[in-house]
Amino acid sequence: MKKSSTKPSVDLILHDIGELLTLSGSSTMPAKFPTYETLGVLKTEDLCVAASSSEIVFVGRRSDLNESYSTTRALDIDCRSQLVMPGFVDSHTHTVFAGSREGELSAKLSGMSYLEILKSGGGILKTVRETNLASEEELLFQTKGRLKRMTGNGTTTVEVKSGYALSVSGEIRLLEVLAKLRAEYGYDIVPTILSAHAIPQEYIGKAVAYVSEVVIPSINVAAERKLAKFCDVFLEEGVFGYRDSESILSHAARVGLSTKIHADEFSDQHGAELGAKLGVVSADHLGRSSLEGIAALSRSGAVAVLLPGTLFSSFVGTYAKARQFIDLGLPVAIATDLSPNSWIESMQFVISLACYGMRITVEEAIVAATINGAHALSRAKDVGSIETGKRANILICNVENYKQVPYRIGSSVVEKVIRDGRLSVENA
Repeated sequence: MKKSSTKPSVDLILHDIGELLTLSGSSTMPAKFPTYETLGVLKTEDLCVAASSSEIVFVGRRSDLNESYSTTRALDIDCRSQLVMPGFVDSHTHTVFAGSREGELSAKLSGMSYLEILKSGGGILKTVRETNLASEEELLFQTKGRLKRMTGNGTTTVEVKSGYALSVSGEIRLLEVLAKLRAEYGYDIVPTILSAHAIPQEYIGKAVAYVSEVVIPSINVAAERKLAKFCDVFLEEGVFGYRDSESILSHAARVGLSTKIHADEFSDQHGAELGAKLGVVSADHLGRSSLEGIAALSRSGAVAVLLPGTLFSSFVGTYAKARQFIDLGLPVAIATDLSPNSWIESMQFVISLACYGMRITVEEAIVAATINGAHALSRAKDVGSIETGKRANILICNVENYKQVPYRIGSSVVEKVIRDGRLSVENA
């Protein structure tokens, strides 16, 4: 029998690409010392990217695409010689909550610290009250609005933590909201349980009871119902101590969850060392970690998720020592830490802060916002770069080259967002 000569078809073609960042070559291991070569820059004439369904199937010359694939029914997008790059991977957020805390800006301006605001009943505890009072419909509406704006700014994969309920039923409700947003609206959300986010007022002075009565049971339910991929804990002075954090994360690992840690955000609590000891996938914040702790993390294989926007909005005045982290061989990712404390919905702004505030290079910052962010979520096999076989999460940016991404401070360069092979956002 004669074999059919029918070519496979593609659904989407991006052509007339001026500069393409593929980030190819770092899907197996995170990039420790990112350079221009790590970006996988292509500037070939007649360059195009094609997708079938939600998957990238071709990167190369348009003439070669036409030889191998049928393009008659494809959406053909002219990139007008602009920059094309992977969608941003925001690997640390607290996006599911109700209400806001704009009044705390005045408190910060008057000299109150983040932890002082928390001790006074504000901060996380204020958001907990507002979140617990909100209906599921209102939580869905508010969270979907944030996710929509984040997508418009180029974020195509986002980690979202619970942590604003601080009860077993409340934490599970937040994870259920995330599951609904994934199932009904197609957002690529990586869910994390963070019931160890703060100690609620009814448990003040009874931290051990809170861990045993709320944190551990909520982790068990989240793991059993597969509502979370990760478990996180806020190890910080006045929140959860070293021993409790170790106990919580060790338990989470035993019930099948991968682990992360809020480490050394405002003070060195040896969170980096604990993260290394426990083999966490990522250790986040690290604003006050010692170099010994960072070296231990580097040896452990963890990714450091740095959050310059948090230290910026918390009036800390300094940033994590990203330059030293990279020099020690610790892979660095960056994320927004979107929350009521640092309401940042733009990864591009965080890339700018990483360069201007933490003094890392443009190349390091872009790697940190894409493929290394994917590694921080154990998702580098399917997102974070433009390679065949990966999800077609792609940005078309109205700039000529990648160096303009952080240079354009506070104004989005994202013109179009391709999410799972479909045109999801088209900004004017």
